[in-house]
Amino acid sequence: MIAKTQEDIDGLKEIGRICAAIRDELVSRTKPGITTKELDEIAGELFAKEGAVSAPKGEYDFPGYTCISINEEVAHGIPGNRVIQEGDIVNIDVSGSKNGYFADTGISIVVGEGEAVLQKLCDVAKLAFEAGLKFAKPGSRKSRLGKAVFQTASNHGLTVITNLTGHGIGRTIHEQPEYIYNYFEPSDDELLKEGMVIAFEPFISTDEEEVFEKGDGWTYVTEKSFVAQYEHTIILTKNGPIITTK
Repeated sequence: MIAKTQEDIDGLKEIGRICAAIRDELVSRTKPGITTKELDEIAGELFAKEGAVSAPKGEYDFPGYTCISINEEVAHGIPGNRVIQEGDIVNIDVSGSKNGYFADTGISIVVGEGEAVLQKLCDVAKLAFEAGLKFAKPGSRKSRLGKAVFQTASNHGLTVITNLTGHGIGRTIHEQPEYIYNYFEPSDDELLKEGMVIAFEPFISTDEEEVFEKGDGWTYVTEKSFVAQYEHTIILTKNGPIITTK
C-alpha cells in the first residue's frame, strides 16, 4: 500500500496501536505455567474490545487470534495446551485489521531466566531491525535493509532465516512488495517509495538458515536452532519512518 492521505496514516496508526497494545499485554502475561491458548484468548478479548479483527483468523481461518511460537517453533505457532516454561524463548506475533487497514508486529522474549544465547538472539534481532530501519526511506534500495540485517547478525556470530521475510502491508495483510529479505539479494534492487507501508521483520538464528513446516499446515520450525524475530509495521516518509506498532 501507498499511504497517500492523512486518513490513510490515521487508519494505519490506529490498527498499529491496537496490535502493539495486544502484543505488549501478551508479553506481560507470558509467565511460566500459562498455556499459549490462554494467552490467545486474552488477545481475542482485546481485539473484540477494540472493534478490530485478527488478521490470521479473519484472512486465513488460522486456528487462533495470534501466532505464538515456542523454542523450536519459529513462526505461525498454533495456540493450544502447550504450557510455557521458565527459560523458553517465545515469539508473539500479532496482526489485525480495523476499518480496512492492517498492521503486523512481533517480538521474541525469554521467559524468566534462560540461556544467555537466547537473550542474545532477542537483543540482536532488535539491533538488526534498527540497522535496517536506517535504510527504510524513499529512494533507498529495498535490498539495503536485508544487507544491514545480515551484517548485524554476522557481526554477533549469528545468521538469519532466509525463507521467512518481511512484506508489504496496508489494505491487506500481505501486499507488494512481496518480499523484504533478511539478507543481501543483489537482484532485489527495487526502490522504496514515499508512503509505502511495510512489515519489516528480521529473523535471527543461532545456526540454521531455513525453517520447514512441521506438518500441521501452519507452524514453521527448525531442527536444532533457536530463532528470534523482531517486527514492526512502518510507513515510509521523506521525514523518516513512522512505526505504527511502536
